[in-house]
Amino acid sequence: MKIKAVIVDDELIAREVLRSYLTKYCPQVEILDEAENIREAVPLIAEKQPQLVFLDVEMPFGNAFDVLEATKEFSYETIFITAFSQYSLQALNKSASYYILKPIDIQELILAVNKVVESLEKKDELNRNKILLENLKLKPEKQQLILPTLQGFDVVKTEDIVRLQADGNFTQVYLTDGSKKMVCRFLKHFDDLLENPFVRVHRSHIINTNFVKSYHKSGTVMLSDNTEIEVSGSFKDNFLKVFS
Repeated sequence: MKIKAVIVDDELIAREVLRSYLTKYCPQVEILDEAENIREAVPLIAEKQPQLVFLDVEMPFGNAFDVLEATKEFSYETIFITAFSQYSLQALNKSASYYILKPIDIQELILAVNKVVESLEKKDELNRNKILLENLKLKPEKQQLILPTLQGFDVVKTEDIVRLQADGNFTQVYLTDGSKKMVCRFLKHFDDLLENPFVRVHRSHIINTNFVKSYHKSGTVMLSDNTEIEVSGSFKDNFLKVFS
């Protein structure tokens, strides 16, 4: 399968390095053209209509999210390229987007490209770009979260998550409607991803504090679904700060 792609990055050296890596290690990618800022990127994507865009997050005259907004009528996969930015990574992770950090690691690049190929071959209808744009406009508690499951993926609102529990290499996500979903991620993934009102209270538990009914000094918290969760000593202060 040959994937038609464009590169958008304001740094000439970065574009040259990426093109070189793709040519050598990802021969399934055909680079159609390049752009160095949003003013060039938007008409280029409209003209070429690529299947894949390698998109630098921070650029002159606007960032990657401005490019997505201006080209949202077109359907394409995106691999974001970014220097470390906690805000950006949280947003990208919530939408299950593909990203690689600068300086580019060849193995990470190959892995991201392979995921895109797999998605295109499955004709995956998940529009990560759309969910990412919507999340950027919303407060954390109103955002959506993509949960990769053994069968595919589920998209849930974070406000509908009551709690999360570690289950070996997986995480059980418990929802307000009483259902639960087994997700192919460690609990730490969500600990890094979810912000207030979520708080970790135990090495095996993260809870949504909006659903706390009561706390007992013995070290347990009762949730609205009548689940009793242990609050371990190492997480107790962090939990109590939410209610101070």
